[in-house]
Amino acid sequence: MAKILIVDDEKAIRAALRDILEYEGYEVEEAKDGDEGLSLILKNYYDVALCDIRMPKIEGLEVLLKAGEAGRGTQFIMISAYGNVENAVEATKRGAYDFITKPPDLNRLLVSVRNAIEKAKLVAETADLKKRIYKINEIVGDSAPIKKVKETINRVAPTEARVMITGANGSGKEMVAKQIHEKSNRVNKPLVEVNCAAIPSELIESELFGHEKGSFTSAIKQRIGKFEQADGGTLFLDEIGDMSLSAQAKVLRALQESKITRVGGDKEIKINVRVIAATNKDLRQEIREGNFREDLYHRLSVMVIHVPSLAERREDVPLLAQKFLHDISEEYGDARKVILPEAMEALQVMPWTGNVRELRNVIERLVIMCGDEITADEVNMYVNFGQ
Repeated sequence: MAKILIVDDEKAIRAALRDILEYEGYEVEEAKDGDEGLSLILKNYYDVALCDIRMPKIEGLEVLLKAGEAGRGTQFIMISAYGNVENAVEATKRGAYDFITKPPDLNRLLVSVRNAIEKAKLVAETADLKKRIYKINEIVGDSAPIKKVKETINRVAPTEARVMITGANGSGKEMVAKQIHEKSNRVNKPLVEVNCAAIPSELIESELFGHEKGSFTSAIKQRIGKFEQADGGTLFLDEIGDMSLSAQAKVLRALQESKITRVGGDKEIKINVRVIAATNKDLRQEIREGNFREDLYHRLSVMVIHVPSLAERREDVPLLAQKFLHDISEEYGDARKVILPEAMEALQVMPWTGNVRELRNVIERLVIMCGDEITADEVNMYVNFGQ
């Protein structure tokens, strides 16, 4: 049942609105002024607040603003006897869902309430989804090397600095990039990922910058590139060490000028993108061999975060194994499985050349193949199963 708060200093208005809304099946509470209304909103969850604009102590627009600053998902429908354009515009600017004049038209009020409730549900679902995604992308570990990574993320994320993430395949570079984005001021804008190693060199420029219709044989329509898709947000260039030199030159220009040009076009397009890059290669060696531009390297590596291999942080294996066991068991609908102590010791001494990714694969294999208790013998049997 949707919960609605009526904030109005006129008792008769509160009573009338309450009768209407309770008749429609909503749970309703009242506040006699803005101060009481704000206090209730900060303590409890309401889908919708019907809030008068002019009230003693705290006016309605201030209640709306402070509730928004506190991160409450309540949708505000502002009501006022002064139905001027300025009030409506100001209420909308501050985040109100709707503005209704007194005395309210009953049908319009109920439609607005229903729609506001739907929006409140979407806001709550989005917030829950973000929490789940954040949990998925959580960096697990208490070892000194991983603590250093976490500390650096916390420092660099709120800035606009470009970041170069280094580390072996499977060590978690993508997760670091996602954490930086999720803790940045761009979190509500897109995070666009490009795996430079997976795209043929002849297509990488089109992928990054887009192309105009007819710019080459298969360009049958205009395409928006990843830089434009990430406008206002973050562009993650994974395995940038595999990017062609011609594409590197264009990326450098985009970073220098905050502009791009689509393949086959001549129009310059302004972009506002934070670039995070990652590589498993030694880019300084690639520079010496003529495979990577030194000027681009310095543009991208304002901050460098090295993600340690799993062999460099073996003390994190139990934490990672337990997280993967929990997540995978839930996915398979069997949360009863446990890793016995001797099995955990066996996992901890494995070489883990495939790093965190390999550990997750092994835990999934153990969940599928083993009973409720995973033993050391089973670990030794299934680590290299089928190889």
